[in-house]
Amino acid sequence: MSESTFVIAGQELASYGFPNGHPFGPERYGAFMSALERSDCFADLELRAPRLATREELQYFHDPRYVDRVIELSARGSGLLDAGDTPAFPGVFEAASLVVGGTLMALEGIVKGPRRRAFIPIGGLHHAVRDQAAGFCVFNDCGIAIHAARRRYDIRRVAYVDIDAHHGDGVFYAFERDPDLVFADLHEDGRFLYPGTGSRSETGRGSAEGTKLNVPMPPGADDAAFRAAWEEVERFLDAARPELILLQCGADSVAGDPITHLRYTAEAHAHAARRLAALADRHANGRLLAMGGGGYNLANIARAWTRVVEELAS
Repeated sequence: MSESTFVIAGQELASYGFPNGHPFGPERYGAFMSALERSDCFADLELRAPRLATREELQYFHDPRYVDRVIELSARGSGLLDAGDTPAFPGVFEAASLVVGGTLMALEGIVKGPRRRAFIPIGGLHHAVRDQAAGFCVFNDCGIAIHAARRRYDIRRVAYVDIDAHHGDGVFYAFERDPDLVFADLHEDGRFLYPGTGSRSETGRGSAEGTKLNVPMPPGADDAAFRAAWEEVERFLDAARPELILLQCGADSVAGDPITHLRYTAEAHAHAARRLAALADRHANGRLLAMGGGGYNLANIARAWTRVVEELAS
């Protein structure tokens, strides 16, 4: 039922978009919302406006000195937040804080209920590390949400699932030694795509060994390959019995993306959302938070994210 699901929405989310023809531009939000509004599920969805994250919330994951640097470059309106992919622009601090605040609102909503499934389109910024931006990602809302689930709601066993074409390295390495963060990531093989990480051998360290699953996919992998790989992911998650599931559903794994080489259709994203909703119902009191992640073909974003919401709401 659509009454189970809400979407974090508001034109202000489009402010997290880089100017001057950057692949992660401000038009991504509007492309998605135009498609969602045409979906049969739209009338029964609840839309909730995002809020700004507090500095304390940003520092659940990020180093205070890095937060200071984002504030400084945001006020200046220029400079680089990483080696070159993530430029500062006027107001980038507020824009990135709004993404984090929206993700935290989604988390609060699914924990407190009654709606147990949520989607935020401009979220899932999985490359940012504790002291630096990376790969178009200023603040890592995924990592912040994991810490918030534990600090605020006493949810320890969290599953993070990532189907973006790029490996979720900012999440993986931050929680590589955390046995209660169950990590499953299907991504284009790092030998062919940024960030070059996420090999099969990376399964966690110390007491967390075996709690992380990386599934590199070859360039050109299609829906059949995705579904075959997904079976392993689902068995892994089912055995872990998470109390909360986070999905980063980047649409850059859909055929036709200008900077990646996978060839899924939006039905791969629908399949992941549908199966994770069933797992959440089984283990996590229904709690499933999906974040849009990457994607640089507007038609792919519109279709893949809309299919995710339709499956969450079904």
